[in-house]
Amino acid sequence: MALLRRDAGGKVDWLIVGLGNPGEKYARTRHNIGFEVAALAAERWGLPKAKKKYGGLYTDGRIGPGLPRVGVLLPQTFMNDAGKSVGPARGSLGVDLDRVVAVHDEIDLPFGRIETRIGGGLAGHNGLKSLKRELGAPEFQRVRIGVGRPDSTDPEIVSAWVLGRFREPPDEVRALVEAATDELERLVAPSEPG
Repeated sequence: MALLRRDAGGKVDWLIVGLGNPGEKYARTRHNIGFEVAALAAERWGLPKAKKKYGGLYTDGRIGPGLPRVGVLLPQTFMNDAGKSVGPARGSLGVDLDRVVAVHDEIDLPFGRIETRIGGGLAGHNGLKSLKRELGAPEFQRVRIGVGRPDSTDPEIVSAWVLGRFREPPDEVRALVEAATDELERLVAPSEPG
């Protein structure tokens, strides 16, 4: 099965990429929920403190005894150039494209809905466009986190929406981050049936 394939020289089994924008100005915005989920996953797995590497903040380690080794990358480029961080990381780590996981906000899903898939359209998401450009194809894994959509298709209103802070109660936002992290864990380390 392609999903189980791995390069023999690879240093990690999975490369998890939290998409967002660097800096306090963008912290806790809808567009940065990918950062929050990837950071929570690294914390849950007890990975070392992230260091500057590959144009981002990077850490890696096993997610548990006998479980996969993962790299977690938070690109410190802006969203539009995230691929410039992810491409070199993937190349250096020897990770197959179907083992790269982009964790990102998705305005085409209602707030609270989470979907995983491999490949598919880019839906105007500049971070995903950059990943496709630098990775050479769109067939990477995705954890799509529904952040809702404003009642407009005007690009300026949509941009202000995703770059704005959540209007939902903080406990609902925290529950969404936790649920998306659960989904990410199921993707990279599925439980054995039975």
